[in-house]
Amino acid sequence: MGRKQGKYEAAVNLICLMALSAIILYFLLYWTGIPDSVPGHYNALGEADRWSGKGELLLLPILGWILFIGMTVIGRFPQVWNTGVAVTGENRVRVYGILRNMLATVKLITVFTFVCLSVNSLAAKDLPFWFLPLFLVLMFGSILFFVVKLVRAR
Repeated sequence: MGRKQGKYEAAVNLICLMALSAIILYFLLYWTGIPDSVPGHYNALGEADRWSGKGELLLLPILGWILFIGMTVIGRFPQVWNTGVAVTGENRVRVYGILRNMLATVKLITVFTFVCLSVNSLAAKDLPFWFLPLFLVLMFGSILFFVVKLVRAR
């Protein structure tokens, strides 16, 4: 589909690319200085409840890249989305614009979650207690914001 990317969507993609590239670059430059044992999983309180080898750290940016690419590809085909509202010729641009911005926001939150987990695991310490609640509020709050906007825009 030959649609032009909106400014917000383009900015989010650039920020995500920079963040994902930065964490990969950090791994490449400082791999030998990373502790051999790093947190492999955190419980709901942010406490490391499983430790693993530093090789497992690579999963975080890899998953971040996979999710970024997947959401970017999905964003190119709005005609296959389940929008929750009837898409007509009159509201098509408005509805798809709101959904593209929602997807971009979810992409940004997802990428930064993986980057933050990577950085925190590099430090080999527990997550701040507010990490999970903040993630949940940002993720579900933004989705709710865009769903309300979508319902009003139909």
